[in-house]
Amino acid sequence: MNKHKKKKFKKPSIASLLLPNKWWKWLLYIVIVIIALTYTAKWWNPIVFPPVKNPTMGVSFSIKRSEEMGLDWKENYTALLDDLDIKAFRLMSYWDVHEPIRGQHDFRDLDWQIAEAKKRGATVSLAIGLRQPRWPECHQPQWADELSGGAWKQALYAYVATVVQRYENEPTVINWQLENEGANRWFGLCDAPDIRRLHEEYRLVNRLSDKPIWMSLSDQHGYPVRVPVPDKFGYSVYREVWSNLTWPYENYITYPTPIWYHRLRATIIKLTLDRDIFIHELQLEPWGPEDTTKLSVEEQNKTMSLWQIEDNVLFAREIGVPEIYTWGGEWWYWRKVNGDPSVWEKVRQTFEATQTD
Repeated sequence: MNKHKKKKFKKPSIASLLLPNKWWKWLLYIVIVIIALTYTAKWWNPIVFPPVKNPTMGVSFSIKRSEEMGLDWKENYTALLDDLDIKAFRLMSYWDVHEPIRGQHDFRDLDWQIAEAKKRGATVSLAIGLRQPRWPECHQPQWADELSGGAWKQALYAYVATVVQRYENEPTVINWQLENEGANRWFGLCDAPDIRRLHEEYRLVNRLSDKPIWMSLSDQHGYPVRVPVPDKFGYSVYREVWSNLTWPYENYITYPTPIWYHRLRATIIKLTLDRDIFIHELQLEPWGPEDTTKLSVEEQNKTMSLWQIEDNVLFAREIGVPEIYTWGGEWWYWRKVNGDPSVWEKVRQTFEATQTD
């Protein structure tokens, strides 16, 4: 018997040639599984993460944005109230709009919005502070540009106090959303976040008001560190956007934040801070390389098609939070008055479905 039998040659696999270490093979397999799970998520997500039933489906509304799009903002707002029958709004109290001259306040437009919501039994979550939704994020009056340090802070605090005291006894205003994404360092024409100021503003509002204080302290990422602990934490959910931060390329990207990530983040915040989560911005409008009014329908569809509207709402419900404030009410109406009601009707259909599923 031949003890030196020749071993049979085994052809090396592609994986062994590219990744000779067995641990690297496992890493490759894990990456493949993650990619497969990501691209099949729309089929298994509803099973693993059942959508929350009967969520509050609200919308943010900005007079500034509506007018930027060439709309009659009152018609835009009342259409959201009457035609879409939305019952939860996040409204803005822009500092530069309501105190254009120091010490002289004009709240007529905000009063009107709140009164119209009240007539229809809708609620208002009121954004307050320097940083509020819509570009440039920080809405400061020109006269405040001349101030600095403590004088600037006192001017801001005086304005915040004026807003809170004006609407404290208005039951339609159910909570304050203080300093939109106040710890966000990368988006908007704002100075670096001032954590000390956030705490001072929070204490001011908490002292003046018995209403709940909600804060969206970041966008889609991070854990709230060194910041106030409000009654509820908010974060945004964006999925398809144009990015100029992917140097050296500018292109459309998909946010790599799956449902389990949002759920895990909410669980950690609940366990460590005993606070629940709400979605303060669910993307239901395009985010392209130019202002939406300059984009073709085909370009708008790259980040917000009719299918994406439905899918984003389902995604948010699968995160499991009961309050969802959507983003795009001005765009839905802009498409409608410019001869394309498909977006408007899709939002109607999708919102109604959340109450019947």
